[in-house]
Amino acid sequence: MDALAGLLEGPRASGAFLLRIVLDTPWSIRVQDRSPLCVAVMLSGEARIEPDSGEPVRLVPGDVAIIRGPDPYVMRDDPTTEPQVIVHPGQQCVTPEGVELRERMSLGVRTWGSNPDGPVQLLLGVYEEVGAVGQRLLDVLPPLLVVSDDTWDSTLVPVLAREVTKQGPAQGVVLDRLLDLLLISVLRVWLDRPESEAPPWYRAHTHPVVGEALRLFHEQPADNWTLGRVATEIGVSRATLADTFRSTVGTPPMTYLTEWRLALAADLLRQSDATLNAVARQVGYSTGFALSTAFKRVYGVSPQEHRNTTAAAV
Repeated sequence: MDALAGLLEGPRASGAFLLRIVLDTPWSIRVQDRSPLCVAVMLSGEARIEPDSGEPVRLVPGDVAIIRGPDPYVMRDDPTTEPQVIVHPGQQCVTPEGVELRERMSLGVRTWGSNPDGPVQLLLGVYEEVGAVGQRLLDVLPPLLVVSDDTWDSTLVPVLAREVTKQGPAQGVVLDRLLDLLLISVLRVWLDRPESEAPPWYRAHTHPVVGEALRLFHEQPADNWTLGRVATEIGVSRATLADTFRSTVGTPPMTYLTEWRLALAADLLRQSDATLNAVARQVGYSTGFALSTAFKRVYGVSPQEHRNTTAAAV
């Protein structure tokens, strides 16, 4: 597993909110659901996405936008069209006056809008939860990024468009995985652009020394790594590894490993009821006490407080 693969393991859809939206013009939707991540795919017609802070972008058919929350934004056909729908947390859709719209505008299986034959069609995939590992990836993304239809070639969009309105065994799992594949494909295209200002850890994954160190950390985080052992595995000196890793990634190798282990621990605590000692062993700490000390130093709360807060939020 390379560094990008490890970080992309984080934003994994599980029961993601996925919807096909079909609209007549004029239309305008204000989204303030506080979701951490949204993927919008333009199928037909055009749309503007306008963050509360930042420059608006226009989508045409085939364009895919990734919107990093939780800040609100507006999607509409024209900058003069006032919001007709407001989306609140839990995907509650209401008019500006508070009238419930979710059922009134339902058009069938995972389809919603004002007209089943409307000229504007888009897919919306919402990740309602992203763990600590995924947050490391989201933190390096701009609030809004777009991959245009003329800069990539993906067969995933028509497949997802066909599958979103189907019912069948495990259909939710099929849609989750298709949404994940679409997200990963778009992120790779965007991160490979010279102007994307991709984070150092992404640029480093092709480096013969640093990329290998990252692979070891991501594939085997629980191993008893020391700077000397990593250097031996790669076949370089300790000094070369330390200097090259710091200059390429921006942090010392063992600091990066600690941050990665604690992010993994945060997600394991959130996703399972494993004991603290069991989580500690999975991420490379000898005891739950050792993990707790490091965790509180970085996150400001104990592992148990983190687990309780996450459970309460869910």
